[in-house]
Amino acid sequence: MAPSHVLEIPRPRTFLQRMSLRTGAEIITFLQVINKVSGLYGLLASITGARIDGWQLSMYLYSTVALLATVFLYKHIRLQSPLETLLLAHLYVLDSVINALYTAFFGIAWFSTLAAQPGESNVPGSHGISDNAGFTSPKYNVSKVDVIAEPSQGMQAGQNAVALGHAAEAGAGIGNAIFQSGSIMSISLIASFWALRVYFVFVMLAFARQCLRTHIAANASSAAWYNSNNMQTSANDLAENPFTEGKEEGNGWKGKLGRAMLSGSPQYWLGADEDGEWMRGVGGKFKKATQLEQPVGFNERERRRRSGTGPPVPQLNLNPELPR
Repeated sequence: MAPSHVLEIPRPRTFLQRMSLRTGAEIITFLQVINKVSGLYGLLASITGARIDGWQLSMYLYSTVALLATVFLYKHIRLQSPLETLLLAHLYVLDSVINALYTAFFGIAWFSTLAAQPGESNVPGSHGISDNAGFTSPKYNVSKVDVIAEPSQGMQAGQNAVALGHAAEAGAGIGNAIFQSGSIMSISLIASFWALRVYFVFVMLAFARQCLRTHIAANASSAAWYNSNNMQTSANDLAENPFTEGKEEGNGWKGKLGRAMLSGSPQYWLGADEDGEWMRGVGGKFKKATQLEQPVGFNERERRRRSGTGPPVPQLNLNPELPR
C-alpha cells in the first residue's frame, strides 16, 4: 500500500514560487475566461451557417455556460468569499475533467479520420473534421503524384503534361497517422499544457482552502478550533465546519452546497497539516484560549524583564534626611 502522504492532495503555498495564491487564482481564472470565449464564437459560427455536428455543438454550449459561471464568480476572488471560492475551485476541477474527455474524444476522432480511407470513418464527429480540416477526404486517394511531360502535336512548340497518381498504401493504420512529425509535436504540446493545467487545479484548490480557513479563524469560537477535547492538534483533528446546520452559512441551499463540497475530502479542507499546523500560510497556528486571556502588553513586558532591557528599577531611599 502506498504511504498516506503520497495520496494526499498537493498544497502549494505560492503560485509559481513567486506570487501569492490569490494572484495565481486571478490569473488562472482570467485564462479560463479567455478559453471559454471560444464557446461564443462556436455558437456564432453555427448561426452564420458553418457545418458542425452535435458533439461540437454540445462543447460550445457547455463552454458558454462555464463562461457565464466563471465571470460571475471571478469577483469573489478579491472578496475571498468562502462559499464562492470553493464553488469556483470545484468548477475548475470539473471543467478540467470535462475538457480532458473532450480532448481525448476529438483526438481519437482526428487520428481515426486521418488513418481511414476517404468516407470510411464512422467515428462520431469525423464528418465535421473532414469538412473543416481539409485534405482528409480527397477525390483521389493517392500517396504521390508524378507529372509526365511529352512534346505536343501541332504547329506551335510545347508539351503536354499528364498527372499520374500512385495509389496510397492500404492499411497504413492509425499508428502511421499518430507518429508523423506534426502529430508528435501536437501531442507533446497538448501533454505539456495539460501538465500545467493539473498544477493550476492544485493552485485553485489551495486558494479556496486558504479562504475557507481564514473565514473559520475569523468567525469560529475560540473553544471549537478543533474537535478534540484538548488544544493539542494532530493530523486527525478537524476544524468546525462553517456550513454546519444551524450556523449562518449553513442555512438554505448554500449550506447544503457547502457541506456537499467539503464532504468529498474533509481532511484536506478542515484537517491540520502533517506537522499539526492548521493555519499554514494564513497567519500561523491558532492561539490557545489561555493566551487570548492574557492582558495586552503582558508578553512584551515579560520579555523585556527577562532580557534586562526594561526601565531601571527605582532606588528606594531608606534613610531620608530630615528637614532641619
